[in-house]
Amino acid sequence: MSHHDIELLSHDCGDCPIRHRAVCARCDSDELSRLEQIKYYRSFQVGQTVVWSGDRMDFVASVVSGIATLTQTMEDGRRQMVGLLLPSDFVGRPGRSIAAYDVTATTDLVMCCFRKKPFEDLIARTPHVAQRLLEMTLDELDAAREWMLLLGRKTAREKIASLLAIIARRDASLKLRTAKGALAFDLPLTREEMADYLGLTLETVSRQMSALKRDGMIQLEGKRHVIIPDFDALTELTGDDSDGGFLV
Repeated sequence: MSHHDIELLSHDCGDCPIRHRAVCARCDSDELSRLEQIKYYRSFQVGQTVVWSGDRMDFVASVVSGIATLTQTMEDGRRQMVGLLLPSDFVGRPGRSIAAYDVTATTDLVMCCFRKKPFEDLIARTPHVAQRLLEMTLDELDAAREWMLLLGRKTAREKIASLLAIIARRDASLKLRTAKGALAFDLPLTREEMADYLGLTLETVSRQMSALKRDGMIQLEGKRHVIIPDFDALTELTGDDSDGGFLV
């Protein structure tokens, strides 16, 4: 376990870095105290599987730091990445004991876990947790619909710009910043993983990233650090209209 993980383990819920976005965001002090009693932290190294599809999942969790992927494997062995779990995202489904997807750590990962049965009991007694979980579920549904449009209608350039914008927005939100002006973040996916997630070839992803860099839309430092000099300029490349809808 890293020093960073040990620091996280020493924090109570009120000090949590994802507190304002997580499933506990609406909780009062009494509700946080109940969550404290059933929570525990788990750390996963990059590449490690959190849970396999079809396995029994006896916990639910919030991603505290790091990134994980959701992957589904078809009968013939083909695999498709179907989602990303970013900090503050919720893992697992109350009322469902079997995992629907493979969950794999793309980076070193820390998760705040709750034993499932006590968490389900807490939902029944704690409206604030249930309300926040519903909000997060509806946000996830909106994101899934947006992703359907991205995969089905957007060009390769728009797909890359959209993915970068999504990650930049989340990073800014976690830092309590507005997604405006210049933004910087560490890209959590390799080029191969971006290609898999976006339904593109590796060559296309590399070509489009180079084009965005050449056009001044992004700057790259090392393999993963991305600087967006003008976030509004990047979002103009995503194919979304000014109020966030998809241009048809």
